[in-house]
Order: sequence, then C-alpha cells, then structure tokens
Amino acid sequence: MSRALNLVLLVLFPLAWFAPLLRAGVLPIFGLSEISVLSGLQSLWSVDAPLALVVTTCAIFAPLLKVLGRALRDFDLLDPRAEPALAILGKLAMADIFLIALYVVIVKGVGLATVEVAWGTYLFTALTLISILTGRTR
Repeated sequence: MSRALNLVLLVLFPLAWFAPLLRAGVLPIFGLSEISVLSGLQSLWSVDAPLALVVTTCAIFAPLLKVLGRALRDFDLLDPRAEPALAILGKLAMADIFLIALYVVIVKGVGLATVEVAWGTYLFTALTLISILTGRTR
C-alpha cells in the first residue's frame, strides 16, 4: 500500500505545482488573481532570487526528491542509511506550507488586500503529509 501511494505522489506533486494555492487581489471587486506554486516562483525569481531559491527548494525539489528517494528505498535500490536525509527532505517540504500560511496571515492582518486559500493549498498540504506518513510506515 505504501509503495503504491508513494508512486501516486510522483504524479500528484507536479499537479499540485500548477493548482491554485491562493486567490489574491487589492480589492475583491476587481477580481482575484490565482497564484500557483509555479506562478509564484516565476514572480519571485524576478524580484528576490535568494528567497526564490529557498522556496524552489522547499516547494519543488524537496518533495520530489523525498518521494523519489522513498520509491528507491521501497524497491531496495537505495541504502537504508539514506533514511535521515529523506526525513529532512520531508520537513523541508512542510516548510513551504508554513510560508504559504504565514503569507496569508500577514496579508489578511494588513487589511489592504484580499487573500483566499484555494484548493491547491489543501492538495499540496495533503500530499506533503502523505509523503511524510508513508516514509514512517516502512
């Protein structure tokens, strides 16, 4: 079961990168722009490359490497000594969800903009949690 679930994650994580995480706008009457992982990263790279590198690592590379590493472990193609590294990658992926939540709280606290959490946030969070849980079942 864990193996199959992990392989499904390999397909669903890329879907989550395109899914809308947030809907944001200055005023709700002007409509809200949808922000996905990839559209947010694209904007961030043009403004703040060091932060974009951190977010890219947490949102794209950490989850994907963790799931790939878990798949290799499931089929005995990766040494068991890699387990601590896989655990760290899972935690890094969770850091991205924290950044999204922090952004929502800050923007809502300022009150100058409207931010709504979209379905992609829940998908990305669920996938990250499933990835962490499947890593612990072995």
